[in-house]
Amino acid sequence: MKYIILGASSGLGREIAYLLAKKKNDLIIISRDERDLRAIKDDLEIQFKINITYFELDLSSFEKIQNFFNSNPNIISEIDGILMPVGMTMESDIITNNLENANQLIQSNLGSVIYFVSKFLPTFIKKNKGSIVGFGSVSAIIGREKNAVYASSKRALESFFESLIIKTLSTNLKIQFYVVGYLNTNLSYGKKLFLPKGSPKKLAKTVYKNLNRNYYKKYFPVWWIYITFILKIIPFFVIKTIYSLFFKKNEK
Repeated sequence: MKYIILGASSGLGREIAYLLAKKKNDLIIISRDERDLRAIKDDLEIQFKINITYFELDLSSFEKIQNFFNSNPNIISEIDGILMPVGMTMESDIITNNLENANQLIQSNLGSVIYFVSKFLPTFIKKNKGSIVGFGSVSAIIGREKNAVYASSKRALESFFESLIIKTLSTNLKIQFYVVGYLNTNLSYGKKLFLPKGSPKKLAKTVYKNLNRNYYKKYFPVWWIYITFILKIIPFFVIKTIYSLFFKKNEK
């Protein structure tokens, strides 16, 4: 088997790459960091005697993704599955985000995934097999002041995967979507959180175990399913009131 992993140079993407390689799958790994990609390739090929190709690619650029596919037209027919644990955040991500930053966030977190799926889906449907795995975020559960565009993109991504499963109902394609809370990675380093961070290694094992399941949506860590349920049944005006009281308290 041969898989593409977007965002493979760190965090969850790196853990997925190691696990798939350990299970003797060939890989194409993609991220913006060529140095890390090269190190991962060398390490995994030596350890597990598999074939790995890497591509340095900025997923926040539609033009660069387009050029990637134009330069590698045969890549689509080689792949058995795509896993896309991609995520881009910015400290400046608020409602008044400038257009350039907003476009980068939307393209990285939503547009890049849609583009990759759109390129591989026709071939997967024709072969009647293939795995597509996406990753959302608990930040998309309700509206927020910070990371507003990131959260909006992740909410849209979940809707896109719901549409994807409807599109593929009559096929044998395997579609999974994970709603992910804070993981113990560099992105959450130093953050003060109310709940424990999830293990990217444990999530990678869950992803691998479920690769051949039919449509599957899972919250990780698991307690987020209960938090999400509670937040969804609370009327928004109550949440708005809580927000207002919280921020007023912090301003004093």
